[in-house]
Amino acid sequence: MRCPFCLNQDTQVKDSRPAEENVAIRRRRLCPACGGRFTTYERVQLRDLVVVKTSGRREDFDRDKLERSIRIALQKRPIEPERMEQMISGIVRRLESMGETDISSKLIGEIVMESLARIDTVAYVRFASVYKNFQAADDFDRFVSELRPLAKPEG
Repeated sequence: MRCPFCLNQDTQVKDSRPAEENVAIRRRRLCPACGGRFTTYERVQLRDLVVVKTSGRREDFDRDKLERSIRIALQKRPIEPERMEQMISGIVRRLESMGETDISSKLIGEIVMESLARIDTVAYVRFASVYKNFQAADDFDRFVSELRPLAKPEG
């Protein structure tokens, strides 16, 4: 593994342990050349996924991109980092186990929204505002009104 500080090719593993509920391995590494310490994670990848955008463009699935978008939606929300990691790992496992290598960005967005709705309504609305391309306050109003249970008639 190349050192991210000095780019030395030869680094040493100092500690390995299971991470993310035993679906990844966390490795603490040391660079003998510069003394830099860093952490890497290894995950099992069942298959190479390709995201098919609405424009028809195709790109390799990027777990980090998924994580960034979820992290933005959950920013300053009372959700533990471990819970977020579990959610991301669950989404990736679900995508990999679908049996298809080509997955539409629309399907990924729907799965993310479904997952966020279960853990935090504010993050769900934040993600939806970008995913559904809200343009005005009315868009938020309509979306949030669909989340509220129907008011019971009085009498």
